[in-house]
Amino acid sequence: MSEPRISVVIPVHNGERYLAAAIESAVSRRPFEVIVADDGSTDSSLGLAHGFGSPVRALPHERCTGIAATRNRGVAASRGDHVAFLDADDVWTVDALRSQLAAFAADPGLELVFGHVQQFVSPDLDEASANALRFVRALQPGYLAGAVLIRRDVLARVGPFREDLVTGEFLDWMSRARELDVREALTPEHVLWRRIHSSNQGRRRADARGDYARVLKSALDRRRQAAAEAPPEGR
Repeated sequence: MSEPRISVVIPVHNGERYLAAAIESAVSRRPFEVIVADDGSTDSSLGLAHGFGSPVRALPHERCTGIAATRNRGVAASRGDHVAFLDADDVWTVDALRSQLAAFAADPGLELVFGHVQQFVSPDLDEASANALRFVRALQPGYLAGAVLIRRDVLARVGPFREDLVTGEFLDWMSRARELDVREALTPEHVLWRRIHSSNQGRRRADARGDYARVLKSALDRRRQAAAEAPPEGR
């Protein structure tokens, strides 16, 4: 049986500071392709991605449309039968993809495989800024985009990421996937290092935290609709 072809999608917007490390960690896992999906960057992110050559492909876009739309463009341009996502400021461990592929091989019915994630303070932060940060430092189950490997047909079945959300788009996607009873597993291996730095999306866009409430409301609305459409018991 041939090895699964994995497409890695890296969305980036003005991420030149950390992008090279993210691309290098993805390429070292030997995927079928790495798609750097640009989101209207005005720095050297796109040129940096072009400089890597095969298997890296740079996907330009003239204006900023948000991470959900950028991920969707990356998926549309990808050709693998599995898709993985990596943020432009994070890096994978040596166990990334390998342990997830092993889980798929052990149980071919799986459709999503997560790994564990650990957060770290970016070395470029000064000591005072680093000491002011508050976050969980222990290894945690990684229910986020950078720690999951997804079968392509699942992406098609669940549908694209919601482009009207500034944040919480992966939480929304997972909610819809679970409503479809997509089969998932969590491996014990550490697969993702999540970088904590001064310009993380959650820190820059605190104004968008209301999107999480919108995600929750959408999920509740879908459940109410499903309950209303369900046939009465005993029929």
